[in-house]
Amino acid sequence: MSINLFSYGTLQLEKVQLESFDRILKGKKDKLFSYKLENIEITDEVVLRRSNEKIHPIAVQSKNKSDYISGVLFEITEKELQKADEYEVSDYQRVKEIFQSGNYGWVYIKK
Repeated sequence: MSINLFSYGTLQLEKVQLESFDRILKGKKDKLFSYKLENIEITDEVVLRRSNEKIHPIAVQSKNKSDYISGVLFEITEKELQKADEYEVSDYQRVKEIFQSGNYGWVYIKK
């Protein structure tokens, strides 16, 4: 059974996918409404090595329903969702949301 995981940041990078999931993920472009992006500084050595980026985006819930984040809704397995949890630093929490496509899925947002 596949699970949907929305990425608006470094999980879209092939290098991150290969090192985290041992494969390139398949997904479709989608949007998440009522959220906006902020930036956080990453200090976790594993995440820095995989992403090669010190500043990462982080989704923050917005009171403005017209705010949205563009990204990709990937199809992954339960085991891969656990690997994604391991990749994300403690500033993020995983929540289930509905996307513009009408599909439900997981997304990492600011704690």
